Amino acid sequence: MPTYEYQCSSCRHRFERFQPITAKSTSRCPRCKGRAKRLISSGAGLLFKGSGFYITDYRSSDYKKKAASESKPSGSAGAKKSEQKS
Repeated sequence: MPTYEYQCSSCRHRFERFQPITAKSTSRCPRCKGRAKRLISSGAGLLFKGSGFYITDYRSSDYKKKAASESKPSGSAGAKKSEQKS
């Protein structure tokens, strides 16, 4: 269920309501009982916390280059592998 933000036309009080999408919008201010209007809000932000997504997916280009060079076999190890296949 989304959270809707409202503002009173009389006292300018801002408040939120957690209600289903199908629910009728609130029309009265809880403070002064004046007329309230639903505001267009930006919605909830998306946050990534802890280990996982951010750490593994958004590395710097220097980190990616270093990781790629470490994962490639070194010159002597590559030569030994090609000799064994022959």
